[in-house]
Amino acid sequence: MATSPDTTSDAAPDSSREKGLRTGALGMTTSLILSVASAAPAYSLAATLAFIVAFVGFQAPSIVVLAFVPILFVSFGYAALNRQEPDCGTIFTWATRVLGPRVGFMGGWAIITSFTLVMASLAQVAGQYVFILFGAKGIGSDPSSPWVLLAGLGWIALMTAVCYRGIEVAAAVQRALLFLEFAMLAVFSVVALVRVYTGNAGAGARHPHWSWLNPFEISSPSAFVSGLVLMLFIYWGWETALTVNEETTDRHRTPGVAAVSSTVMLLVLHLVSTVATLAFAGTGTTGTGLGNPDNFGDVFSAIGKAVFGDSGFGSFLWHLLVLMVLSSAAASTETTVLSLGRTLLAMGGRGAAPRVFAKVHPRYSIPQFSTIATGVAGAVCYVVMNFLSHGQVIGDAVSSCGLMIAFYYGLTGLTSAWAHRTQWRRSAADFWLRLTLPAIGGLTLVAAGLWSLKNDWDPVNSYTSWTLPFAPHWRVGGVFIIGVGTLLLGYLLMLAYGRIAPRFFTGAPKETAAVAEHRPPHERISR
Repeated sequence: MATSPDTTSDAAPDSSREKGLRTGALGMTTSLILSVASAAPAYSLAATLAFIVAFVGFQAPSIVVLAFVPILFVSFGYAALNRQEPDCGTIFTWATRVLGPRVGFMGGWAIITSFTLVMASLAQVAGQYVFILFGAKGIGSDPSSPWVLLAGLGWIALMTAVCYRGIEVAAAVQRALLFLEFAMLAVFSVVALVRVYTGNAGAGARHPHWSWLNPFEISSPSAFVSGLVLMLFIYWGWETALTVNEETTDRHRTPGVAAVSSTVMLLVLHLVSTVATLAFAGTGTTGTGLGNPDNFGDVFSAIGKAVFGDSGFGSFLWHLLVLMVLSSAAASTETTVLSLGRTLLAMGGRGAAPRVFAKVHPRYSIPQFSTIATGVAGAVCYVVMNFLSHGQVIGDAVSSCGLMIAFYYGLTGLTSAWAHRTQWRRSAADFWLRLTLPAIGGLTLVAAGLWSLKNDWDPVNSYTSWTLPFAPHWRVGGVFIIGVGTLLLGYLLMLAYGRIAPRFFTGAPKETAAVAEHRPPHERISR
């Protein structure tokens, strides 16, 4: 990089103080913990791994590795944009500055909708695992149970309250939850692989093989892209370090380093866990096989007892495994509220949303109205989807998040490339880390998202579907309806809000005079 982070940090005014957020509250370690915990490795693998295996079979490890590549490239773009302008609005703020307010608004809307939709799934899983943990499997196995609904709403309320008490309290809770998650994923993976190699696994078990990393053995391009988009959901969340950038020490450098580092940590964790699970359970359609439809939404609960046993110390470890998924879902719920509250804060502060969203609590230094609104929106979304098609809409909503993730991750990579398009001659680092690799990552993710729409249209790939009430009476998959519908709703909302509050949409907000004066020429974002 051309300029040291300390120089940049000292030179630029502290925009977090302008917002009222607490500055310097998080260090490198805590930022890294928040990023990894936000991805909820245990919950994401439990809820999604079997679907990936359904598309690509034993080539799932290759999807883990290949999905990591564009994620890593985009993380370079996040780090580069954050280095120039640390702002909790992330892609909303950066795209508004570089590509214009309408593009920025849609980037912010993709974050809002994906985070709100996923909260329903997080709450549902947390609610189910509460009952499974205490032996009430009859209730826990029914995702649409009113008791599960109440427990899920309780988790949303609890995690919202934790976020409301301030960034330090939220970070402390994350440290405890992530420790359990990492420890149990490691124990599960080791025990599963030991059973495989000692011949004590099930009939469908297979020894891990290097061929599992060969993506050319995947049956079709459509299966490959479908698996890739689902894998984005498993990686999703690592950018949380950037949404709390204004509350971080050395805010120009620390969040970006934490985000990039978290993607590498997630690669290792996901790859080891995927190989261990696949080797132990296999791809069979019965019993503990990952091809068994009964295991699709709950991999670890389905095979946990087969790995650890159901008596003595094995039963204790199985209960810890259940607690791991529960804590993972809770941790991700917390960081979802944490991140989305700050996105809404940035949008409210710039006039892209009502100004009330920019209100900061005078004591706790958190987005006061935005935090509460995020929790309420997630709860309402959960309640509504719980009663649609017996809760099956929640599964489609989670799958549709892949489209929105691909959109705003891809947009970030392209925004970084465009912002640095005139600076690539300065150094090889600028050429690769700020322009070329983010552009490749961004284009790859956008292309994958668009390609996935073809599969999402087919109702076979969704839990729910909708038939056009007029000729030609097409039957469309629920994933397509939710994904495209939410983006279209955001576009219409943008047009409507542009009439109500046109000031934001008349042009990208310019830098304040203070920021422009203190920012070195080579650190200014190009437009």
